[in-house]
Amino acid sequence: MTEIVLASFMIFGVALGAESVLSAGMPAPDFTMKDQDGKAHTLSEYRGQQVVVYFYPKDDTPGCTKEACSIRDDYTLFESNGIKVFGVSYDDMNSHKKFAEKYDLPFTLLSDLDKSVAAVYDAKGLFVPSRKTFLIDEKGILRKIYKNVTVTGHGAEILADFKALEKD
Repeated sequence: MTEIVLASFMIFGVALGAESVLSAGMPAPDFTMKDQDGKAHTLSEYRGQQVVVYFYPKDDTPGCTKEACSIRDDYTLFESNGIKVFGVSYDDMNSHKKFAEKYDLPFTLLSDLDKSVAAVYDAKGLFVPSRKTFLIDEKGILRKIYKNVTVTGHGAEILADFKALEKD
């Protein structure tokens, strides 16, 4: 009986938007989404390298542009450290393509049109995803979750945290 009551509270909590059960040290949920060029990307295909998955609300809005440009400005360091970057929003491929071209974004933007990936990563919002970032190691394990992202300087922050994680 206790298990049924506990399960009911957990389901009710999830329905009300309680915190996700994702935490550092867990396997990153796998996904497949299409990028700005229509190419499908599956997270598990990137095992063996570090990955950043960052959810952002909307292409070409002030905060999202600052965040994307912060990562863009440090992108050569991401590349030289073998870190793959995925930006994820509900925007479609055409919107992503325009956004990437307008700001010369060298990394991959993925379309979560059905909001399913944002839901699994506890970044689902009614109209736009929450701004959250996930650092994933070479084995596909979540190493750090940013629930409160500062859009300026986020690229440098991610790089510093990956370096710190390598020392652990």
